[in-house]
Amino acid sequence: MSTNNKKTSTAGSAETLFKVLHFIGRYRLLLISSIILASVSVVLQLYVPVLFGDAIDQIIAEHTVNFEMMWYYLSRILVMVIVSSLAVWVMNIINNRMTFRTVQDIRSRAIRHIQVLPLSYLDGHSTGDIISRVIADTDILSDGLLLGFTQLFSGIVTIIGTLIFMFSKNFWITLLVIVLTPLSFFVARFISSRSFHMFRKQSDARGRQTALIEEMIGNQKIVQAFGYEDKSSARFAEINQELKECSQKAIFYSSLTNPSTRFVNNVIYAGVALAGAFMIPGGALTVGGLSVLLSYANQYMKPFNDISSVITELQNALACAARIFALLEETPESPDPEETISNVQGEVNIDNVSFRYVPDKKLIENFHLHAEPGKRIAIVGPTGCGKTTFINLLMRFYDVTKGSISIDGHPIDQISRHSLRSSFGMVLQETWIKNGTVRDNINIGRPDASDEEIIEAAKRSHSWEFIRRLPDKLDTILKEDSLSQGEKQLLCITRVMLCLPPMLILDEATSSIDTRTELMVQEAFEHLMKGRTSFIVAHRLSTIRNADEILVMKDGAIIEQGSHEELMAKGGFYQNLYNSQFVRVSE
Repeated sequence: MSTNNKKTSTAGSAETLFKVLHFIGRYRLLLISSIILASVSVVLQLYVPVLFGDAIDQIIAEHTVNFEMMWYYLSRILVMVIVSSLAVWVMNIINNRMTFRTVQDIRSRAIRHIQVLPLSYLDGHSTGDIISRVIADTDILSDGLLLGFTQLFSGIVTIIGTLIFMFSKNFWITLLVIVLTPLSFFVARFISSRSFHMFRKQSDARGRQTALIEEMIGNQKIVQAFGYEDKSSARFAEINQELKECSQKAIFYSSLTNPSTRFVNNVIYAGVALAGAFMIPGGALTVGGLSVLLSYANQYMKPFNDISSVITELQNALACAARIFALLEETPESPDPEETISNVQGEVNIDNVSFRYVPDKKLIENFHLHAEPGKRIAIVGPTGCGKTTFINLLMRFYDVTKGSISIDGHPIDQISRHSLRSSFGMVLQETWIKNGTVRDNINIGRPDASDEEIIEAAKRSHSWEFIRRLPDKLDTILKEDSLSQGEKQLLCITRVMLCLPPMLILDEATSSIDTRTELMVQEAFEHLMKGRTSFIVAHRLSTIRNADEILVMKDGAIIEQGSHEELMAKGGFYQNLYNSQFVRVSE
């Protein structure tokens, strides 16, 4: 690994730790309580060797033992061990609560932040990777924090307290321990700077693996229909191999820490024993005093061993935390204005609008359109011409690169998104339902709607035909695979029928229903669109013949504009597009 990479890894680890501590800082009382209990436990544990040394020194000579004082010291040791154990027990309860509250805060903030991220971020990152950050990475962070809290506070107090007690016993031996200690720090830092980088790569690979699994399982029918099983298995094997290599390297580097620091600490322990052994004959140290120093030397080194033993979890936790904070620090969508619109008439004006998903790739350029209230505007064109992108801009799922869009004279970037989007009713080609009752899936836009209103809307959209055959009618619990694609589409149409918004967007709204039902739904749409500005995206041009105006798009621009009769009379691109749907290819 290069020097630059090492610096970046170390800096990244420290920066991530600081961000985690910022979240922990909200629970100062729990933090202070944990530190106090850790201090009490450690001080009592550190005083025990002193009492043991005093008890040993009661063995004055052969057959000469002061049993009364020895039992006095031993009884005090028992009390201190019990109190210390209780302090550790309470401290662990506090650490658990503090850890899980911290992780709960991080996860809650991540979910809230996802709600305000622009669609460009969600489109550019797989669903599985985002899920992995919010769920799997926070779980790993939780495990790492819990281990860190358990070892950190007691470890720091142990190191400080041990040095104080050792100085009270022998200055020179304590100084020897302090001089040799940096060796342990240097070894741990040298190894951890490399393991963090590998754990970061491991987390990234795990996220991509989760994304692939989610994609393959969620679309298993498509995978099998196109015979993609072998290729998907090959893709999984490739990512799995990368994950295995990253995990092995990360665990290898981190596993070196514990034996390396233990070796250094054993050298320190041996140095204390050797120096103390030379001091006893001269009277500078007693046997009991040496036993105390050896016990302190062991306790002094124990925190380093404990921390190094969980270094794998800590580094893994910080690597996962870095991925979580990368999500939390993504720039949210532009601030939402407070202005709202009411009594919408449906006048839409699009003035010289340009838009690009990628800066160096043109999509929509110099787009102009004026839609009067109540007009039906159909948008047609070949795949990829910008029809759906236009809908995304109209609903402000994306902001325009240049130009402006206004509703009733109000620029949409000066209107709250909720107010803007509640003015539209959308039925898309892509349908969805949530886990809940039929009623819950219909009254999303109007939670206060009565059952009579819901049934009336369902009858107008012709979805009541299948709803009334369900076991519990409106109270039937639906899951993703409970309904056919056509039935889901009818539910989506029913939602719009219930809300009756002032403007409509129909993007291949009848693409998943049969021809007979489509004819009935078209009649319902005819009734619904009366007096409402409607934008209709369709590939089947026979469904938009009655539109007031048809926009023919190609390469992000309007190339033809007019009614069906006017465009057919021109004999241009629209005529060729329309006729191509009725040409029978000869065998």
